Amino acid sequence: MLAELNVDIRPGLGLGMFDIGTASSAAVSVETSLWTVLDMLRRMQNLFPQVDIKYDPDTASTTPIVLHLRPHLDLLFSGKHQRLRTICVRRLRDPNPPLSIRYQDIDISSSDNVLHRVDVRRFFGPTYPGDDLRYPGLWFSFEEDGLTEGLKTVQSDDKMQEVKRLFISQKDPKHDDGDALDEVAECPIMNGDVSLAVVKVKDGVTLHFHPTGTPPLHVKIGSTTAQDLNIGLGPPLRVHHKEDQRMSIHGNDQASNDTGYFYNYFQHGIDFLISSSDHVVRKIILHTNIPGSPLFQRYKRCNWEIEGLPEDDEDDTPPRKRFHDRFETISHFLSPRESPPSMLLDRTDDEDNITLPGSTTRLHGYEGIILEVSESSQVVSVTLF
Repeated sequence: MLAELNVDIRPGLGLGMFDIGTASSAAVSVETSLWTVLDMLRRMQNLFPQVDIKYDPDTASTTPIVLHLRPHLDLLFSGKHQRLRTICVRRLRDPNPPLSIRYQDIDISSSDNVLHRVDVRRFFGPTYPGDDLRYPGLWFSFEEDGLTEGLKTVQSDDKMQEVKRLFISQKDPKHDDGDALDEVAECPIMNGDVSLAVVKVKDGVTLHFHPTGTPPLHVKIGSTTAQDLNIGLGPPLRVHHKEDQRMSIHGNDQASNDTGYFYNYFQHGIDFLISSSDHVVRKIILHTNIPGSPLFQRYKRCNWEIEGLPEDDEDDTPPRKRFHDRFETISHFLSPRESPPSMLLDRTDDEDNITLPGSTTRLHGYEGIILEVSESSQVVSVTLF
């Protein structure tokens, strides 16, 4: 028997353990990125035994993503930063598992307690007229997944209409509902996260952080040390000693023989390869976390941009290409004359009896940078060396 799901409503802020907007006072809450939420759900299979991931494969790098936690919850994540934007609660009376909803420590809905239109007004007060009842950061619908769309429905003044769905979304700064597909506005729960990684070929990466105004961190290849990373980013989630030497056959210098070790910052979508001899950064890998790619969900999305050379000394806005640009566009940006040859990489080669859709990618090498590209011409990762 599935455990009962007990959640509290926080208009504009979240539902139960899921936070939108600002940090909440919930006893258990999680940071709002797709990577963090999926990682948590893996450890809560007693409450959420089945999770469906829905996205548009044709625009996988920027598509909004929906996590469907059967049967009650849909979590909508923004397309660019993959942050929780909207929560939909549905099938309120489905007993598998039973769902109990509270607001300000008052039970407002359960399998034995039906929530009606009049109850919503009693709990939340008056609001503007309409078929739905809308409040800042919260609205109630009386239709089940739009199945009655186009049909004659009960008039909105029927006090005993049963609530079929409710939505929690970030409150818009302009005091309107905003667009459910918008990016999440900056808020305290993001503090310390990497907001932008600006790549400069043959130099390194400059990391910008939330909140806006936080001093950036410049990680320079061949200069920044492991100690610098510990001070600037904190300790990595994992230290992994490099054992795979197969790519060294393509190297032509002594550096390729330095095995080194990785600092894995999964929560930022970044790896650093550090020399075992002088403990200096030798390579930087930035991950895009594209749904459907072999590395999806191993890393949080890193919002990277590759910066080109300024046109002149007075140009303070050099051209950039972004993670969601197609490979052909980025390749022409890096090498206008011709694209370099590529190598085929199959992520299932080291695993027996595993088949992944779209398991192969191609590695395109340029001077100081390597792009890993999916079959749909989306850049899965960027490696600087």
